[in-house]
Amino acid sequence: MNVRLYVWQRATAAVMVPLIAVHLAVIFYATRNGLTAVDILGRTRGSIAWGLFYSAFVVAASIHASIGVRTILIEWSPLRAGNAGIFATLFGSLLLALGLLAVAAVVLP
Repeated sequence: MNVRLYVWQRATAAVMVPLIAVHLAVIFYATRNGLTAVDILGRTRGSIAWGLFYSAFVVAASIHASIGVRTILIEWSPLRAGNAGIFATLFGSLLLALGLLAVAAVVLP
């Protein structure tokens, strides 16, 4: 595996660990306190902090997943590194676009 991609995947994993922990804590808090989707959206709408938090999450997850997909394609499919890289880049770009749309839907007023 390309050392640069290896480092990027490990770095994005390190970024995602605390983000996942906070996300899970928020989910537990919301469910234990009976918050509805309307309640949650009322708290996230217009919040720059939540927008930045979830945008960072989406960017890290998109990079991390696309590198993993590239590695899987190279190891398990007949695709060569170049074509696997193209597919993985498209996949990561799609994840990024859809994830940022979801963040916008939850955060923008």
